[in-house]
Amino acid sequence: MSAAFSQAWLLDETPASRSQAAWGRRYRAWLDLRSNPLAMIGLVVVVAFVILSLAAPLLATHDPGVQNLTNRLAKPSVAHWLGTDELGRDIYSRILYGGRVTLGMVIAVVLLVAPLGLAVGCIAGYSGGAVDRILMRVTDVFLAFPRLILALAFVAALKPGVESAVLAIALTAWPPYARLARAETMTVRNSDFIAACRLTGAPAGRIVLRHIAPLCVPSLVVRITLDMSSIIITAASLGFLGMGAQPPSPEWGAMIATAKRFIFEQWWVPTIPGLAIFMASLAFNFLGDGLRDVLDPKQR
Repeated sequence: MSAAFSQAWLLDETPASRSQAAWGRRYRAWLDLRSNPLAMIGLVVVVAFVILSLAAPLLATHDPGVQNLTNRLAKPSVAHWLGTDELGRDIYSRILYGGRVTLGMVIAVVLLVAPLGLAVGCIAGYSGGAVDRILMRVTDVFLAFPRLILALAFVAALKPGVESAVLAIALTAWPPYARLARAETMTVRNSDFIAACRLTGAPAGRIVLRHIAPLCVPSLVVRITLDMSSIIITAASLGFLGMGAQPPSPEWGAMIATAKRFIFEQWWVPTIPGLAIFMASLAFNFLGDGLRDVLDPKQR
C-alpha cells in the first residue's frame, strides 16, 4: 500500500507542491529510461565498472604492482583469472585498479569541463555583442585542432602524467559544451519569463545563474554522457602513447602499450584491457542515447 501510494503521489497530474512536481518529473524520467533496454544495459555496466573500481582493494586477488618473472605471460587460470603480463603481474587485479585511474581521469575531466563550458556558453549567449564574438572566437580556436593532437601538445608542454593528461583533455573538451550552452541560452534569453526577471531589476549574473543555466543542464548532461566514450579513448590514447599515466600505474591504455608486441602469441595480455575500454565506451554511449531520449524534449 505504501509503494502504491508513493507511486500515485509521484504520478499525480495535479501536484500540490513544487517538491511533488519535481519528484514527479524525476520519476517519470526514470520510468522512460527504464523502458529503454539498451540504456539500462549501459547503466548497469557503468555502475558495475564504478563499483568494481572502488572495491578494487577488496576484489583484487593480487597486488597489481608485484612482479613474478617466473610466471610471466601465464594463461588465464585459477591462480590468475585473466592471466599475467610480461612482468608476471596479475592482469585481473591490474584491470580493477586501472579502472580507478581511467575512470578517475574521466570524472575529473567532466568536473572541470562541464562548469567551464556552461559558464562560457551562457555568458556568451546572454551577453551577445562583443562578448559573444570574443568568447566564440576563442572557442573556435580550440575547435580547429583535433582533440588528441591538442592534448598531446599540452601534455608535452607540461610533463607526462595523470594530472597533466586530465588538464590537457579538459582544455580540449570544453568547446562543444560552450557551443551547446550558447545555443540553448539564445533560445530562451528573449523569453517572457526572462523579460519579467529584467523588469524586477534582477542583475544579469543572477538571471544567468538562477534561470538560464539550469535550463541548459539537461542538454549538457546528455552531451557529457555521450562524450564519455571519447574522453575514455583520449585518456587511454595518451596512456598508450606514454603521455598519460606512467608505469607501473595500471592504466588501461598504458597496459595495451606495454603488451602490444604479444598480441599474436599471448593475445589475452593486450586484449583484456582493450575489452575494458571498449565495454566502458559502449556502455556510456548506450546510456547517453537513453538520456537523450528522456531529457531532450526535441526527441519526444
